[in-house]
Amino acid sequence: MSAPAPLAADRVGRDGALRLRFECRGTATVVTGWRYTLPLQALAPVALDDPSAVVSILNPTGGLVGGDRLSIDVEATADAHAVLTTPSATRVYRTDGEDATQSVKIVIGPRAAVEWVPDHTIPFAGSAFRQTLDVEMDETSRLILVDAFSAGRVGRGEAWQFALLDSAVSVRDRRGWLLHDRFALRGKDTAWDGLGYAELHPYFATIVLIGSFNRQQFTADLREQCPGADAGRVGVAALTRGGLLLRCLAASAPELIGTIEACWGLGRRALLGLPPLALRKG
Repeated sequence: MSAPAPLAADRVGRDGALRLRFECRGTATVVTGWRYTLPLQALAPVALDDPSAVVSILNPTGGLVGGDRLSIDVEATADAHAVLTTPSATRVYRTDGEDATQSVKIVIGPRAAVEWVPDHTIPFAGSAFRQTLDVEMDETSRLILVDAFSAGRVGRGEAWQFALLDSAVSVRDRRGWLLHDRFALRGKDTAWDGLGYAELHPYFATIVLIGSFNRQQFTADLREQCPGADAGRVGVAALTRGGLLLRCLAASAPELIGTIEACWGLGRRALLGLPPLALRKG
């Protein structure tokens, strides 16, 4: 681990950077590049009964405030398999000034796989958050990506009270675009919870599955596994050049988490031939 160049005094603790590189060594994936600047940090890989290297990304300051700028770069080289997660939900606090921003860039090499599965983001009332997730992948690589949010501190009656929530997901390979998806929700006066929007479901997620797999079988399995009243609503759309885009709506945090875990588990089986991964979170 090494530290990047020093920051200006007024940006210390505000500009967080994390760089991770994963390589395949024999039958295992190992972390061969690791550097960070607070308020970003990565924990040591977790030993699980799985071929992947599982790394948790965290913000030890407790959350994002206005003006924070976070940058995450992940590279999985040929045949590597990385799982990136977080220990808990990410909080974004109220701001009267600048937006908080997070940019994530993921590069996936030939036959490699990356699973980006952080817990959901909670935008507090009056918060402003912008995020970009950019993925460059090989035509033989595989991707599972989760981008999940609550509408705010729902239990405190603060749903949809943020000033700005903006998230964009872009995926490309050498042939060009595979996906570009973005939402930008502004202001607390719009009825985001109404008909045609979240429809009384203050938890929502986008899930992306890209690689070579049987999309029809995945969709059938999803219908069988998430049919009940306790499961969130899931919509499935096929991407033009392979892969699926899933939209999830849920009435509660446990419902959102359960729905994401069901989709993720089915995605692992379809894309990677692996069983669901039980992450050890306290």
